[in-house]
Amino acid sequence: MEAANVGITNIDYVAIFIQFLVVLSFVVFTIILSHFLGPKRKSEEKLSNFECGIESIGDARLPYSVKYFLAAILFVLFDIEIIFFYPWAVNFKTLGMGGFLKMIIFVTPFLLGYFYVIKKGVLKWE
Repeated sequence: MEAANVGITNIDYVAIFIQFLVVLSFVVFTIILSHFLGPKRKSEEKLSNFECGIESIGDARLPYSVKYFLAAILFVLFDIEIIFFYPWAVNFKTLGMGGFLKMIIFVTPFLLGYFYVIKKGVLKWE
């Protein structure tokens, strides 16, 4: 008696591919439709500043501190790490010591990176 074939075939991805095509075509259709149906009337009043009423002075491309981007990347990195903690915490008892050791192995590089960031002073703002 042969074992059942539980491998993934190409037919399993057809639904995902169709959904991708539907979403992509909707986005392209919406952009093209809004381009043709949207208003084209430009006036002095429409082109004026409306948020704060202050005319901009100088170049809009001001340099940002690298620390801003580092803090944003660190936030995303540690936020994603926290997402992986929830399923582990829910199944903590069933995973046992093996699951605990695997989580320690998963967390160690993040913890070392966090200590490195603290040592470099990335999170200290002036």
